Amino acid sequence: MTVTATELRGNLYRILDQILETGEPVDIVRGGRVIRLVPDQVRFRAADVKPHPEYVAGDPDDLIHHDWSGEWTP
Repeated sequence: MTVTATELRGNLYRILDQILETGEPVDIVRGGRVIRLVPDQVRFRAADVKPHPEYVAGDPDDLIHHDWSGEWTP
C-alpha cells in the first residue's frame, strides 16, 4: 500500500494497526521520495492459512506414499 505523508498523518493509528495485523509494508511518499514502514517480524498464524483443495489433482495420500527414490540423486 502506498500513502502520502498527509494520509499517514490523518490515519496513523489505523495504518500502523494494519501493518501489524497483516505484515504488509506501507510506502509513504513525501517530496518525491519513499519511506517504507515494515513490521520487525511478520507473524505467521495458522488460522490465516486457507485450504486450496483444487491445487492437488488426484488423491493427496498418493503424494505421501509415493516412492521418490528413483527421482532423487545425491
